Amino acid sequence: MKVKVIGIPVQDQGKALQFYTVKLGFIKKHDVPLGEGNRWLTVVSKDEPDGVEVLLEPSPNHFEPAKTYQKALFEAGIPYTQFNVDNLQEEYDRLVHLGVEFSMKPTEMGNVKIAILDDTCGNKIQLIEML
Repeated sequence: MKVKVIGIPVQDQGKALQFYTVKLGFIKKHDVPLGEGNRWLTVVSKDEPDGVEVLLEPSPNHFEPAKTYQKALFEAGIPYTQFNVDNLQEEYDRLVHLGVEFSMKPTEMGNVKIAILDDTCGNKIQLIEML
């Protein structure tokens, strides 16, 4: 058994695709229309195009409990998921230059350094560098 796809609920798939590709640097893997304006929309790391896919899922728009959960996590400042980076300070500087907003600047915590960003689609995302 292995992980192939993880889902992140997004409020607007088009906006999410722009953010995750243009700002975060992922590349689009699949974009399949599902009807009613929804898509099976995944992105992957440009360094691992056959790796784990991130599904930009429109679930909060169609399932009230998902919307409530996403909003509660966001308001509590809890990241929905995390992405690993090799150099957090470089990534933080690059993203700030692109206008990405962070609720936590790079901070060392034991053997990791973390930062938390707003993905503009209803989620906090944690970036982590293993030290």
